[in-house]
Amino acid sequence: MIIKPRTRGFICTTSHPEGCAKQVQQQIDYVKTRPLGKGPKNVLVIGASTGYGLAARITAAFGAGANTVGVYRPSQAAGARTASAGWYNSAAFEKAAQEAGLQSFSVTGDAFSKETKVRTAELISKELGQVDLVVYSVATARKTDANTGQYYNSVLKPIGESYSNKTVNFHTGEISMVTLEPATEQEISETVAVMGGDDWQEWIDTLCEAGVLAQNAITIAYSYIGPELTERIYREGTIGQAKDHLEATAKQLDKQLEAQGGHAYVVVSKALVTQSSSAIPIVPLYMSALYKVMKEKGIHEGTIEQMHRLFADRLYSGGDVPVDHKGRIRIDDWEMREDVQTEVAKLWDALTTDSVYELTDLEGFRREFFQLFGFETEGIDYEAEVDTVVEVANVK
Repeated sequence: MIIKPRTRGFICTTSHPEGCAKQVQQQIDYVKTRPLGKGPKNVLVIGASTGYGLAARITAAFGAGANTVGVYRPSQAAGARTASAGWYNSAAFEKAAQEAGLQSFSVTGDAFSKETKVRTAELISKELGQVDLVVYSVATARKTDANTGQYYNSVLKPIGESYSNKTVNFHTGEISMVTLEPATEQEISETVAVMGGDDWQEWIDTLCEAGVLAQNAITIAYSYIGPELTERIYREGTIGQAKDHLEATAKQLDKQLEAQGGHAYVVVSKALVTQSSSAIPIVPLYMSALYKVMKEKGIHEGTIEQMHRLFADRLYSGGDVPVDHKGRIRIDDWEMREDVQTEVAKLWDALTTDSVYELTDLEGFRREFFQLFGFETEGIDYEAEVDTVVEVANVK
């Protein structure tokens, strides 16, 4: 069939297998030209099909020659419905890894479930023995508690009082004011349950109990801080509460792993276009201004550039891992530079619907949004018929 993007708000309901494969190959090519001097040997990535999880898997495999296990939800094509971008990404990764002679395995299932955790630990024991890096990169709006069966839903809201600021419809370029009402205590609690550190802790506990976590193993999870401009909706909002919980979990895990020489870190990354960031009011407009400033300064990075810098300059640089005063690894350092934020703030004050394409890189934001789903990728004929059914090798 001929696949076109179909959008519903900040969601694209279709994805393109050839576009996704091309983008995965571009990330692989980037890493292969920048081999790591040191790196992990066996890696588990939980949430491996898109974004930072996928980029971390690519960096480990093609930058350090690591064997990898990726965990993600199954989402094959069915009838007129395409598979998810994550499924197509994973198929492309597995194919490239096989061709490169790397061991790689996919575990499909709900990352929150005990069954998926146990199945993954058994696979590691059988195929790799142990893993020395565990990347936790699960991003979702809802969760079913594996212990109680209770459903939790996360929300993107401020805390304490309502908040108003500019936002943009990134499809049309229209800027408007948005007012967000404060979260209830239950909404805060459920957001922490979904996006906090409990599941990360359960994964590490399962791996330790199964004896598949190597001596000196490292585990990481991702967070974001951002500037004052976004803090009411992000760091001081419901998501911020969840990220505080994630950071507290990292400290607990670090103590837990200390006896075997291991460490746990939260990695604070830069603002990037993801399905999640596209859904947060105010943030897409901030990111469009940020992209313009960082590109003009020559310091813009995508997920693969961020992950390569994380591995090369932080995790496996050969010395102590550099962290901030709270023990976090900061790869948002270029975004948070004073000169960058000063220029973004100036642009923000001047932004209107009439000036948004001149003063920001909104077009770049919009393009990257569609590229998440395999569209608007150079070299792909989007008028050609393609097979939506793509198999993923080594699914366990």
